[in-house]
Amino acid sequence: MQPRTLLVDSVELAFDNRKILQDVALQCGQGEIVGLLGRNGSGKSSLLKIIFGSLKPSYRYVSINGKYIYNGYSDGDIAYLPQHNYLPHGIRISQLARMLIDPIFWDEFTEQPVFKNHHHKTAGELSGGELRMLETLMVVFNKADFILLDEPFTHISPVQTEFFKPIIKACSQRKGIIITDHQYYNVLDVADRLIILENGCTKLVNGVDDLVTYRYLSGIK
Repeated sequence: MQPRTLLVDSVELAFDNRKILQDVALQCGQGEIVGLLGRNGSGKSSLLKIIFGSLKPSYRYVSINGKYIYNGYSDGDIAYLPQHNYLPHGIRISQLARMLIDPIFWDEFTEQPVFKNHHHKTAGELSGGELRMLETLMVVFNKADFILLDEPFTHISPVQTEFFKPIIKACSQRKGIIITDHQYYNVLDVADRLIILENGCTKLVNGVDDLVTYRYLSGIK
């Protein structure tokens, strides 16, 4: 089967008559990781929600291989890791895994220490770090062909971050992944291509010098 391509174009979003996104276009194919950068308030999380279908903008065009996608979540083509916790607290981890994990990745997923140690528990019984690791793994190993990761590194330790990087890279051999995080250096480590949101528009980043040109690095605290 030929790799599929996710295309996002002509996204427009405004809050209280203030334009957040106005000239957004990007694409991501299976087999690559696209890093999405931008300063606080630039609209990165909003863009991922729009692609996923949980936020309705003024206008959006999202397609996979030319087929218009009304809601990524309903078609099952797109999986999304939000900044907040998303797993329901009343269902055992093992049951959730059966519903979400791609059978291709099942053996690899069930060997992950956080699953082996806590599969019999519910999300409400895990610590914050354990829950975030598990939620990230469940999205990365999801059945969807395209994965959106919003701040996967921000709420975990440096050791856990280094644990996740090769997993994300390995899964990108079959999936298309769009990733954003305030810890931009971790995004640089895993991304094949970089896009930056600047003044509501997407711009291609060819190197670190471009991040300085777009005043991204100078804007990081």
